[in-house]
Amino acid sequence: MNESIERIKTLAAKLHGGDFLLTWEHTPADVEAVLLAAKVLEQLHRDNVSARVFDSGLAVSIFRDQSTRTRFSFAGAANMLGLAVQELDEKKSQIAHGETVRETANMISFNADVIGIRDDLFLGQGHKYMAEVAAAVDEGCRAGVLDQRPAVINLQCDLDHPTQSLADLLHLERTFGSLESLRGKKLAMSWAYSPSYGKPLSVPQAIISLMTRFGMNVVLAHPEGYDLVPETLENAGRFAAECGGSFTHTHSMQEAFREADIVYPKSWAPYAVMQERTKLLEAADTTKLDALEKDCLAQNARHKDWECTERLMSRTRDGKALYMHCLPADISGVSCEAGEVSADVFERTRLATYHEASHKPFIIAAMMLLTRSENPAATLRRLIERGTPRQFQEM
Repeated sequence: MNESIERIKTLAAKLHGGDFLLTWEHTPADVEAVLLAAKVLEQLHRDNVSARVFDSGLAVSIFRDQSTRTRFSFAGAANMLGLAVQELDEKKSQIAHGETVRETANMISFNADVIGIRDDLFLGQGHKYMAEVAAAVDEGCRAGVLDQRPAVINLQCDLDHPTQSLADLLHLERTFGSLESLRGKKLAMSWAYSPSYGKPLSVPQAIISLMTRFGMNVVLAHPEGYDLVPETLENAGRFAAECGGSFTHTHSMQEAFREADIVYPKSWAPYAVMQERTKLLEAADTTKLDALEKDCLAQNARHKDWECTERLMSRTRDGKALYMHCLPADISGVSCEAGEVSADVFERTRLATYHEASHKPFIIAAMMLLTRSENPAATLRRLIERGTPRQFQEM
């Protein structure tokens, strides 16, 4: 913990007073500071030391999609730091009566330190909505309506999933020993078959945009037609060139897995389908939406062989690649008839994916702390020195 805190002090991170929306808009120092703070918070939790830095205040969550891991991770992170969680249920708010985003953002922020938002369903909408909330609280703070400006944290949008990708990066650091040891490692970010429709593009986009910044050799694999948002492909290529890794593209899952150190088989909807889906949703054209879903499911069904199996895993480096997934995975013969991963591969690697997911509350807490604290290193140091037990211990 001491080494992590000393390192935070040397970083030129610029998170205080801001938001965490798109990972690629943050500097390497910002990203490293989040990882370091998360590691300290994890250790405090293991050591039964309280990390409460707030005496009061709200962490407001807005979930516009279903969630288990991220929802509970956000609540756990807020509670860990001493904030109460209040979820905005749009159906029970005045939003149902036409209240604007600008108005809502200020009304929920009078005593809020953080607003966490998950809005990943509609391409072109999620990040736009988060930016609108951020602009609204900016205005409220400048006008004196708000005594303080809450930080807006992206819990997943249409473009990026920062809390997931940073939790994944911390998992890789723990697994391979250091961030430096990730240089030259091959990561296969591959599409995999799912019997469902309309899964967001944000996880693969987050992975290729982040891991290329750490000198990894990232391979993106998917059937023809399952493209990602062009901006994210450009980001991955640029970061790979700048950071000494590589970014390549293939339409072969077998090729992507060959000699891979890490594999990340995950389904997503085609970019063109998500574009069309958003237009039809805005037009409330249910007939064409039903037809689009039917066509997309039929398209998916043509690629059932895109499944992570033991045979495919044997192609990885020494047959021992690290399997990763944001969860829940579509497990063949368990959660569905045919899916992203075979039951034997998932069962063998299941606990490792739980460890992967376990970092997320601490990544979110680190984002909260760094956006709210002017001197996060001193704040973390004070928590260690204070040493207040998180759980009362009988003498």
